Amino acid sequence: MEFKTLRNIENSFRQIRLYAIVFALLCIVVTGYVIWKSYSFAEAQRQKIYVLDNGKSLMLALSQDAAINRPVEAREHVRRFHELFFTLAPDKNAIESNMKRAFNLADRSAFDYYKDLSEKGYYNRIISGNVQQRIEVDSVRCDFNQYPYVVKTFAKQFIIRSSNVTERGLVTSCFLVNSVRSDNNPQGFNIEKFRVLENRDIQVVER
Repeated sequence: MEFKTLRNIENSFRQIRLYAIVFALLCIVVTGYVIWKSYSFAEAQRQKIYVLDNGKSLMLALSQDAAINRPVEAREHVRRFHELFFTLAPDKNAIESNMKRAFNLADRSAFDYYKDLSEKGYYNRIISGNVQQRIEVDSVRCDFNQYPYVVKTFAKQFIIRSSNVTERGLVTSCFLVNSVRSDNNPQGFNIEKFRVLENRDIQVVER
């Protein structure tokens, strides 16, 4: 009788131990599932951005992976710099305004190129000759396999005088590095070692 009682007590302890192990495993599984769901929810929330419409309404938009948009932003940054730097009007204030905005997108190499042209009287001839200059960027080639990113830009310059329009082929190169986004630099890039590789006349059209 005493042996049977001990046997029952031993079986009870085994059952309690088994229940404890099962309960512990169940807690681990539930905890792991909760952690995984919490992480998934946090990741999903990070893919959402909230946009204020003139400070009044709150709109929900989905954001894409930044790595997908980065090449597009890089090309837009380079394109915008060229448009600001090479679009000129016969107005000193307009030229200085464009240059100031362009310098926010590049390092000192762009300023040095501007300074060199300025010392040669290029901008004074633009103003005194009442010359308009605009640019059309054909393509921007960025190599994202190395950092800093190597960029080569192909464009056309149109120098518009009262008597004719000169079309010029423009090829430039630079390096592109990541920078801080701001109102003056929305894409978050900075142009380094800017150089003009080619700038030659293609044709002159009389007006």
